[in-house]
Amino acid sequence: MSSLLPDSALLPLKRDGLDPVAELAARRSEAPIGKLDLPFGMNAWLVTGYDEAKAVLGKVSGFSSDFGNLVGNAGVTADQNPGGLGFADPPVHTRLRKLLTPEFTMRRLGRLAPRIDEIVAEQLDAMAKTEGPVDLWQAFALPIPSLTICELLGVSYEDRAEFQRLSTARFDLFGGAGASLGAMSESLTYLLDIVKKQREEPGDGLLGMLIKEHGDEIDDRELAGLADGVLTGGLETTASMLALGALVLLRDEKALEAVRGDDESVHRFVEELLRYLTVVQMAFPRFAKQDMEIAGVHIAEGDIVLVSLSAADRDPKLGAGMEEFDATREPTSHLAFSYGIHRCIGAELARMELRTAYPALVKRFPNLRLAVPEQDLSFRQVSIVYGLDELPVLVD
Repeated sequence: MSSLLPDSALLPLKRDGLDPVAELAARRSEAPIGKLDLPFGMNAWLVTGYDEAKAVLGKVSGFSSDFGNLVGNAGVTADQNPGGLGFADPPVHTRLRKLLTPEFTMRRLGRLAPRIDEIVAEQLDAMAKTEGPVDLWQAFALPIPSLTICELLGVSYEDRAEFQRLSTARFDLFGGAGASLGAMSESLTYLLDIVKKQREEPGDGLLGMLIKEHGDEIDDRELAGLADGVLTGGLETTASMLALGALVLLRDEKALEAVRGDDESVHRFVEELLRYLTVVQMAFPRFAKQDMEIAGVHIAEGDIVLVSLSAADRDPKLGAGMEEFDATREPTSHLAFSYGIHRCIGAELARMELRTAYPALVKRFPNLRLAVPEQDLSFRQVSIVYGLDELPVLVD
């Protein structure tokens, strides 16, 4: 493996099937905030407890997520900044999020609901025509969020395959930090061209609306960064949820019953699935701007703090049996979409897609089953967004 990170630093990105590795739970019970070995002289902490995770993620004044904190480490340069919300601090973050938020209200997202229904139905129709095993990842999980986000942004679908490649590449740490940042640069180059076209003739999608309503307040680079964040933040994550969630359905009869039930049972299933899988395994890194104490731990100015969302969402403080999946569990205040100012702005869109796709899949293919033994499935290794490489199924 060519990643520049030592094996100990990859702990929060490791899994055992659908579960975080046992060492994360052990660390959580012993010290929910503990030291983590990182290269380049970084003094780092790993947060594995739920309350401690919320304390860090909610402490806006004490921590920075600005991309500039990474510059100079592992060959990272300032011009590799992808823009968007994730690597921005207030007041820049506040201004950009204020521009985006109206586009992600339930009222605005409601206009996408009929199109999401159509997209799901189209993928199921295509699967039904396939002879032999179907890769649920390529045929179902990936195209649904890809087409939905293209619809949201108001751009054509013709380059979506390239974007799926770039989105996957940026979250995979096997190629090292340089490869991930290179993928960001490629997608930003494409989006800058899209933004320029939208400037000339604004459409009805998110980009066109931002240009019509706030064109003088935001430049092309910022627009491309926002679009890139929406695309990659909502594509790989929702695709991974759809694939891994399908695997849960195939192994859990109670989950199938829940998805066949009413809207409330589907809602409980989706919320529990979000908590249980927590596919975004780690929050954006936080850099301490001052000396502070959190949960009795002294964190010094300049320290880096990594929050394991997957470990936090299995914390017994959330309730009993958090290591298990329970389709009937009442929704918890999980951190699958993170917390605080960097909570995923597209959370409700993701929920819409999941609540539409799972019942449709089960209804259309009641005999859906794996085409290979489960132990032969290949899971993505050392990736910030956890997922499967493929999911071969039989749909007859």
